[in-house]
This record gives sequence, C-alpha cells and structure tokens, in this order.
Amino acid sequence: MQSQPRVGTAPFLRNTAGCPLEGFPLAFSHRGFAPDGEENTVKAFAAAHRLGFKYLETDVHASKDGVLMVYHDDDLLRLAGDRRKVSDCTWAELSELRVAGEAIPTFDQLLETFGDSHFNVDVKEPGAARLLANAINRHGARDRVLVAAFNGLRRRKFQQLLAASAPGSPIAASPGVLGVGAATLLGRIVPLPGALYRNVDALQVPEKQGAVRVVSPKFIDHAHSAGLQVHVWVINEAAQMHRLLDMGVDGIMSDRADVLAGVMDERGYWPQSGGSGTDHA
Repeated sequence: MQSQPRVGTAPFLRNTAGCPLEGFPLAFSHRGFAPDGEENTVKAFAAAHRLGFKYLETDVHASKDGVLMVYHDDDLLRLAGDRRKVSDCTWAELSELRVAGEAIPTFDQLLETFGDSHFNVDVKEPGAARLLANAINRHGARDRVLVAAFNGLRRRKFQQLLAASAPGSPIAASPGVLGVGAATLLGRIVPLPGALYRNVDALQVPEKQGAVRVVSPKFIDHAHSAGLQVHVWVINEAAQMHRLLDMGVDGIMSDRADVLAGVMDERGYWPQSGGSGTDHA
C-alpha cells in the first residue's frame, strides 16, 4: 500500500510532512466510542483512547454560568431526559444529570484527562466561542484543537477571539456549511480558490449530502491543490472506509471506533501515537 501525501501546515495535523504521522490518514473517534449510548462522556473517550485513538471529535455548549460543557444537542432531552436547554442550566445543575449513567464533562476536563489527545471541536452555539478560546489559552492547547462549526460566522468569531489574545498563533479550522457547500460545487469541476479557504486547513464533509456526492477523486485533488485536507464523516462500515482511503481522503470520523481502528491497523496506519510513516510506530 502506498502512503499518500498529506497537505496542510497546522500543528494539529500531525500527518503532514516531517510530522510523527506523516503519510497517515487520520482516524477520529466521533463523540468517543459509545456502544451503550454514553456519547461525549469521559467513559466514551477513554474507550476510544484505549483502542488507540488520539484524535477525538466532540461538541461544546456554554452553560448558563459560563462553563464550557461537552454535549451535542441544544437541549438535554434525548440524552439526559431533561427538557431544558444546556444554556438554561448552571454547571452545578448539569453536573447532576447523567448520559447513560455518565456525567456530562467540561471541556477543561477532557483537555486534562487526555493530555496526549487532539480534539476536533464543533462549537454548537455563539456563547461557546469565547469560552473555547479561553480554555485553549489556559491549557496551552492550540496545537491540540481543530475548531469546526456548521455556522461559519461562529467559527470566524472564535478565530478572531483567539487571534486577539495571541496574534500570529493560528489554530486549525474547517469551514461551515456555506464553505463546504461552495467546495462541493466547485471541487467537482475546478481547483478550489485558495483565497476563499485561507483561514481553514481541512474540509470536513459527508461522503454524500442527500443525492449529491461530495467526495470524489477530483474533489480530493482540488482540495489538496488548495492546501486542504479532506476528512469524511460519519463512516461506520469497513467497506466504505476502505473505499474512501483508496480514494485518498486524509481522515475518517466514525461512531464505530472499533471498526475504524481495525481498518487502519489492516492498512498499516495503527496505532497513531507517533513514530514515522515508515515504521508506523
């Protein structure tokens, strides 16, 4: 199997030239490994970590009293059985709730508990942007975080906040819905304009959006020409993972961390703790 070149320069992307995972496609555990429904909990991330994952995808909200909480939905009903929104609850109130028997963690807790891990963070609402910037600065974690948001304005607000606190120290990012949509339309026919994507490092996309195919060899080539990696979500079947890796994607996110780890191991890309692209250590 031939290693494929990885583009991008952000420290978060440890699979670029001269980095410990050079030539590897990255494996992301989506909300941790949660077969019993305990998504986005310390237990779920610990399970993924034990499987060898050092790239963990997660989501953040702001509590009513300004604590950055790790949680996906706007409201607490689906996972915690509470009809309130995350933003309507204080940290103390949220700490009493349980997701499949597990506590809802703070983002600071994740950074501290998994000190060797990288976090792909979806900023779920505007109030979380400043809290995330503060947490990253507090922990010196700029090289460990990629920020994403379906709302591109929210992602740009975060980048502005972080730039104001430490000019010249950018952080990895992926575009929102409009940026991905433009890349989907343009990337099928022409190289992507680098100026349009100068503040992002990866296109994080579904393989298909409805009936529209997003990821194709031409799309990947055009993204690479613009200096962007292509990470695909959420892929849970081994055959689909193999097909995308053969196509040349730079990363895969999956709810089935066990399946993705097996595929990566089969292809010589595991573990992803360090080493080089030659010894795969």
